[in-house]
Amino acid sequence: MSLTAFATLLERLAFTPQRLGKERLLAAAFAGQPDPERGLMLAALTGDLKLRQVTPSLLRGLTEARVDPVLFAASYDFVGDLAETIALIWPEGTRSDPPLSEVVHELSTTPKARLPALIAARLDSLGPSERYAYLKLATGALRVGVSARLARSAFAGWAGLPLTEIEEIWHALSPPYTELFAWAAGASRPEAAARAPFRPVMLSTPTDLDQLSALDPADFAAEWKWDGIRVQAVVEAGTRRLYSRTGEDIGAAFPDVLALMDFEGVLDGELLVRRGDGIAPFGELQQRLNRKTVTPAMLRSHPAGLRLYDVLIWQGQDLRDRPYDARRAVLAGAVAGLDPRIDLSPQLEFSSWDDLAALRAAPPLAVIEGVMLKRRDSPYLAGRVRGPWFKWKRDPFLIDAVLMYAQRGHGKRSGYYSDFTFGVWNGDELVPVGKAYFGFTDEELKELDRFVRNNTVDRFGSVRAVARTRVVEVAFEGLNRSTRHKSGVAMRFPRINRIRPDKPASEADHLATLQAMLDRAPGEVDEG
Repeated sequence: MSLTAFATLLERLAFTPQRLGKERLLAAAFAGQPDPERGLMLAALTGDLKLRQVTPSLLRGLTEARVDPVLFAASYDFVGDLAETIALIWPEGTRSDPPLSEVVHELSTTPKARLPALIAARLDSLGPSERYAYLKLATGALRVGVSARLARSAFAGWAGLPLTEIEEIWHALSPPYTELFAWAAGASRPEAAARAPFRPVMLSTPTDLDQLSALDPADFAAEWKWDGIRVQAVVEAGTRRLYSRTGEDIGAAFPDVLALMDFEGVLDGELLVRRGDGIAPFGELQQRLNRKTVTPAMLRSHPAGLRLYDVLIWQGQDLRDRPYDARRAVLAGAVAGLDPRIDLSPQLEFSSWDDLAALRAAPPLAVIEGVMLKRRDSPYLAGRVRGPWFKWKRDPFLIDAVLMYAQRGHGKRSGYYSDFTFGVWNGDELVPVGKAYFGFTDEELKELDRFVRNNTVDRFGSVRAVARTRVVEVAFEGLNRSTRHKSGVAMRFPRINRIRPDKPASEADHLATLQAMLDRAPGEVDEG
């Protein structure tokens, strides 16, 4: 696959809204390209290429050395996307069309000191579309509407292979996936990659009291929805692995949990920081995520454990076809022989949906974010199958905040101001407490964009400071203390719930409101 062919594919994927259309484009690329090009293309789309980090500051410096910085700043402000701006404004040179494999090789092996000269030389030799694809590849920000799972699904459909089997061994495969394409061509499944494999997890769908009213409560078991990280703990033939729900092996960051996994099987549960019988807020677990190694001090101060939901395989028996109640009985017996830091998520006693609603409204711990419902007769099915499992989360927290700053979005939103920083009052001063870039409708986005354009009072590069007159209702799932933010708080999953033209800025909420939420429990509290 040449860089031009890769650029064309990215453009077509970005402008094809339908999932099936994207899958057809990818299938054609798999069929029409040789190895290793198609494997590298797949790796780029799944985010599995490990290239040297090319930073925005490096690209800005290169561009300002070739183009009038004032013109570049004005162009970037108008376009809104750094790669697209550079691709369009970079001076034209002699055209070339290198293979994708050559580009990937040089980006992954060139020493850091020589990287700027390499990138500049490449940009000199490419056309605008190829420059855009090259920069997106180098920064790892493709954003063409293709998730890693969609890319794997497209491969499975093209190859005629079960997606679940591909996802089981994906963690052990590496670009350019020669074994995977050989399997598609008729070779045997790469079983060497399948030691302690990941099994795709079963997911739930959101629900509420109105939807539940049509169902019989007796058909369902309920348990708390713990605010940690969903994981799969796998032990097979002495190999111990801990996977995130997307199949990423995160065991290196949690050696203490791996040490507790003294069993043979596959268990489904929640990864939590645990201190005795207590469960720490999500913010403490977050400090251990995405680490290649963990220090002894961190192991002591943030000890992790598992709270189990389900069992897929136990002592060589695959239990996924059995009903939930039967699996739960096996799981209860299994947990009895494990370290206390691996325990069973308790089930809730209820006879009506109103009973469950009362429990949901007053959970015993702040780290509980709702309830889970599971049909007693449901098998363990991979993916998000509507009907067997539901999640009924606690209502989000709501505050009224004042818009303070705005930035342009990316991709399809590059023409709009869609990233908004908002604040609350601390005395006579507005202090930022969060940033949101979703939650609003398309019409609300246009309204907010018009407000920013008509009420800009200052400019800081691509950031616009706006008149402090527009109030928005912000929904969020949790709140942590933060030493990195001036306000002292950090929101979890904030989003703009609605615009409040009826409310003057002076009536927006105060920082004391957020601090009171934190003060409901001691320490660094997550209220989600």
